[in-house]
Amino acid sequence: MFKINFFERYFHDIEIALESILDNKLKSSLTALGIIFGTAAVISMLAIGNGAKQEILEQMKMVGVNNIVITPIIDATEDGEESSSSSENGSKEKKKFSPGLTLEDVQAIKEVVPSVKRITPEIVANSFVVQNGKRVPAKVVGVSNDYFQLYNVSLEKGTVFNEYQVDNGIPVCVIGANISAKIFSDIDPINQYLKFGHVWLKVIGVLEKSNISLSASENAGVNLVNDNVFIPVQTMLLRYKNRALVNSKKLSGGSFFGGGFFFSFSNSQEKTSSNYNQLDKIIVQVEETEQITPTTEILSRMLLRRHQEVKDYEITVPELLLKQQQRTKDIFNIVLGAIASISLIVGGIGIMNIMYATVMERIKEIGIRLALGAKKVDIIAQFLSEAIMISVSGGLIGVFLGVVLSKLITKFSGILTIISPGSIIIAFGVSAIIGVVFGISPAKRAADRDPIESLRYE
Repeated sequence: MFKINFFERYFHDIEIALESILDNKLKSSLTALGIIFGTAAVISMLAIGNGAKQEILEQMKMVGVNNIVITPIIDATEDGEESSSSSENGSKEKKKFSPGLTLEDVQAIKEVVPSVKRITPEIVANSFVVQNGKRVPAKVVGVSNDYFQLYNVSLEKGTVFNEYQVDNGIPVCVIGANISAKIFSDIDPINQYLKFGHVWLKVIGVLEKSNISLSASENAGVNLVNDNVFIPVQTMLLRYKNRALVNSKKLSGGSFFGGGFFFSFSNSQEKTSSNYNQLDKIIVQVEETEQITPTTEILSRMLLRRHQEVKDYEITVPELLLKQQQRTKDIFNIVLGAIASISLIVGGIGIMNIMYATVMERIKEIGIRLALGAKKVDIIAQFLSEAIMISVSGGLIGVFLGVVLSKLITKFSGILTIISPGSIIIAFGVSAIIGVVFGISPAKRAADRDPIESLRYE
């Protein structure tokens, strides 16, 4: 019996609070606006932060773990002329000779540096692949088999290169998912042929499709493989281009001789710079993260010695760059979350102010209830329930608005947003807590009023 009376008593207090909200719909709606926008802002900001984090994690997978990237520094010169530097007396000194990045560097690193787990060279050529009347722009990349493990790239079907194909420069290739879809849309690409330049390449494998599409991916060391055709590095050197064997002065328009054939690449850099590097990139993977820094120092000294003290290369660690980018984004997301949280606090202050005003408007009602036998706890329950209902309803509307806003951000701005259940629970929970925290003081003030003074209040 006591439990029933207790429930009915406080349920009646909640009913009175609900009636007050419904009787003042406009005021209640305006009071809830701060909570609505604050909750929506928190959810959308957390969604942007989660999306940014997911992008970084995907990039981490694509750049591989513990990778070190060595790229050549190419000096642009007029018509491929040899660059020179001026001495103090104004005379010009010829730059020291350097062989540039070569396969010999790759072999030396593999043999000398004990912390190296995997290593692959990379040579890139941009042009078109042709098959059965279809012509598609593509990037052909000469690599070793370690490349696919370095960048965590999996095969959808087929195989990677075998030892014989790698050593002898056999014209075989592994293609990206987009090349497979565009060129071999209606047939199985395995054991089919496609033409790149003057060479027919046999397809032996197809890579799984990568869902990453980021404008800054290449700068971050991320390779987007969907539109790539991968061939053994010896195939590239024997059948397409080998800058270690040709002199750019003898070429016009960035053309290359290889295997007795003439082939032209649509690469403007080749036309305006004296690129004597046999390789476009060397990717080194070490065993442990702790080995990255010492290995980088060893590689720098080793290459400087092999390149005749000419610093014509650059060593970067994409993983560290991405981690720094992640830290920057984390700080940015914390700032955005803090700003959004301020909106919730402002909304709570708004609830408190309105509830104080409501108490002053309903002084006579409070006096009558107290005179009829209501206890202080009933008055507190009434006004606290009103504040909580406003904040909870505002939180629910804010959750819906935040989800919609996150979807709209992804649709119209292209920014990835990921809404997690945790962010919804946090935003809604905070909005409910705000109702309690900022509703207690006005409720207590209403309960502490003297019934006689309240009845006399005009």
